[in-house]
Amino acid sequence: MPVTVLLADDHAVVRDGLRALLASSHDFKVVGVAGNGRDAVSEARRLLPDVVIMDIAMPELDGVEATRRIVEKCPDTRVLILSMYLSAEHIHRALQAGAQGYVLKESAGKEVVEAIRALRAGVRYLSHRITETLIDDYLRDGADLSPIDSLSLRERDVLQRVVEGQTNAAIALALSLSTKTIETYRARIMRKLKVHDTVELVKFAMRHGLIT
Repeated sequence: MPVTVLLADDHAVVRDGLRALLASSHDFKVVGVAGNGRDAVSEARRLLPDVVIMDIAMPELDGVEATRRIVEKCPDTRVLILSMYLSAEHIHRALQAGAQGYVLKESAGKEVVEAIRALRAGVRYLSHRITETLIDDYLRDGADLSPIDSLSLRERDVLQRVVEGQTNAAIALALSLSTKTIETYRARIMRKLKVHDTVELVKFAMRHGLIT
């Protein structure tokens, strides 16, 4: 039986490249694709793939939060992060969310195939440029360094929508809340993240991989 794979990346060229890569081997079968985090979660719940290949910077719902929800709802599905970010914070957040693998886009290709096989066998896989020492040191000494960890799930949801340019009214409609409540969330988020306006908030989101 081939390993079933769901591809989650907001760039079609990346999805097409991964599909072509996996099609070259009879060991894998791409069963679905998703262009944003919310679709990735819903498709994972519908298709129950063996492995989800997930980008971190995804629209509507960032890849880390999407990973967290997939791991919670689909315990038999493994998530492989495919990202351009090498920082310890990004790696830490992904692993804390339940990802079992992390591969850098710059070294993708053969590594993706190796990673999928490792995850299917129940083994964690980290890109060759990521050492266990880096991960272990960060998890031991810097687990509280990411300011995103201070946000609640609802605050992360509101933050994602704000930095994508949605208005308070649009966010309120999407989340079935009042505009006043969204304004309160925005103020609370900026206070926790120590930013003073939306421009700083967008810059923060870019630095931390919520948007590209």
